[in-house]
Amino acid sequence: MANITKRKDGYYIRVFVGRDVNGKQLYKSKTYTPAPGMTAKQIEKEVNRQATLFEEQVTSGQYFDPTVTFAEFAEKWFTSYGKTQLRPSTYLNYQQRMERINAAFGHIKLCKLQPHHLISFYENLAEDGVKQNGRYRAKANKIPELLKERKLTREAFAQACGVNIQTLRKAANGQSVSEATAKRIAAALDIRLDRLFDRITADEPLSGATISYYHHVISSILTTAVQWQVIPYNPAERVKPPKVKHTEAEYLDEAESVRLLACLAEEPPIYKALITTLIYTGMRRGEAMGLQWRCIDFDAGTLDINKTRLYIRGTGVIEDEPKNETSKRVISVPAAALDELKAWRAEQLREKLKCGAAWHETGYVFTGWDGQPMHPDTPGKWFRDFLQRNDLPAIHLHSLRHTNASLLIANGIDIKTVSKRLGHSNVQTTGVIYTHQIRSADTLASEQLGAILSKKA
Repeated sequence: MANITKRKDGYYIRVFVGRDVNGKQLYKSKTYTPAPGMTAKQIEKEVNRQATLFEEQVTSGQYFDPTVTFAEFAEKWFTSYGKTQLRPSTYLNYQQRMERINAAFGHIKLCKLQPHHLISFYENLAEDGVKQNGRYRAKANKIPELLKERKLTREAFAQACGVNIQTLRKAANGQSVSEATAKRIAAALDIRLDRLFDRITADEPLSGATISYYHHVISSILTTAVQWQVIPYNPAERVKPPKVKHTEAEYLDEAESVRLLACLAEEPPIYKALITTLIYTGMRRGEAMGLQWRCIDFDAGTLDINKTRLYIRGTGVIEDEPKNETSKRVISVPAAALDELKAWRAEQLREKLKCGAAWHETGYVFTGWDGQPMHPDTPGKWFRDFLQRNDLPAIHLHSLRHTNASLLIANGIDIKTVSKRLGHSNVQTTGVIYTHQIRSADTLASEQLGAILSKKA
C-alpha cells in the first residue's frame, strides 16, 4: 500500500519495494502537487488516484524516476518496448543511432532534457566533417599476399573468420567493407587492423534525411516516456528537424527499359530472372531476396510477397517481415517475368544435381552455387557492372522499382493500383515520390481531352 504524506508544497507518495542485502528497506517515491483552484475533495480524490497509479507502476516495473538519464531510459526502452514493437531491422537501425545520440546528451537527466539540447545536436550533425561512414579498405594486395603466404584458400579463410566469401572477395579486391568485417579478417590473420586496412572518412555533413531519422528515433523514445508518465511532455515535439530535400525518383524511360531487357539476353539465368522480375513487379530488393518458390503460382500468374532479407551493417543478414502491413501483398506477374523465373528454376535444379550432398535446400528463388540464399548486397554490385558493360544509365537497383511505377503511371494506370502493387502504406506516399510522373500523365490527359473535344466540335 502506498504511503501518502502531506507537505507544504504538495504530497509525498512512497511505495515499499523490498530490502537490500543488508536488510535495509527500499522505497520509490514521487511528489504530487495539486493544480491551482482544486477543492479539498478533488485534491483528496486525485492524490489517492496518483498513489494507486504510482504503486501499480512500481510493482509492474514500469515506473522510472524522472531523474534517470536519457541513456538509462533509452536502454530500458529498447528492452521493454523496442524488441516487441519494432521490426527487427528497425530495432537494429535505431540502436545504431544511439552511439551519437548518447554521446551528445545521453548523460542529461530525462526531466532536464530541453529542446535546445536537441537543436544543438542537429546543428552538430549538419556540420562538415561529421559524416563517418565507418568503412574500411584493405591496403593494396595485402589480403591476397597474406593468404598466399599462409597457403590459405579464400573459401577456407572466409569460413574460418566467419565472413561471407563474396564479402571477402570485395575486401581482397580493394572495395570497402564494414568495420566488423575488417576486424574479423584482421583478427583471423593475427594482424593489427590499421596495418591491414585504411579507414574511409568523408568531410561532409549528414543529409537532412539522415538527421530527420535521428529526430524520429529520439522522438519515439521520448513519446514513450510521456506515455509512461516519466516526463510531462516530449521536448522533440517542440523542435523542427531539418527539411528533407525532395529529389525526383531515378528511373529509366520506356526506350531505356526495353534496351536494358534486351541486354539481359546473354547474362546468367539467375540475373536475367532477378532483373526482369524487379522491373516487371516493382518489388524492393529485400523482398526479392526473401522470395521463395512456394510463393510463386505459375498457373495463376501471381507472386506472394511476405518476407524480406536485408543486410545491416555491423549485424549481418537478417530475415524480416516486409516494410509494413500493406507491403504484404499478392500481385499479378507478366508472362515475360514468369518465363525467366521458369528458366532460372530449371537451371537451379541442374546446379543442385551438380552440387550433390553439398546443396542446401532452402527454398529460396535467388541462391548461390550451393543453394544458400544470395547475399542481399550481391545483386547491386553485379548490376553496376552490367550497366557499365552495356553503356546503360548509371542507376541503382532500386531505380527499377521507380521505373516500374513511372511506366505504369505514364501509361494511364491509376495511382491507387500503382500504390497497391508497390506495397505503399497509402496513396499519398506514392503521390509524393512520383510527383513528376503524375504531372506528366496529367498533362498528357489534358492534351488528349483537348484533342477529343476539338475534333468533336
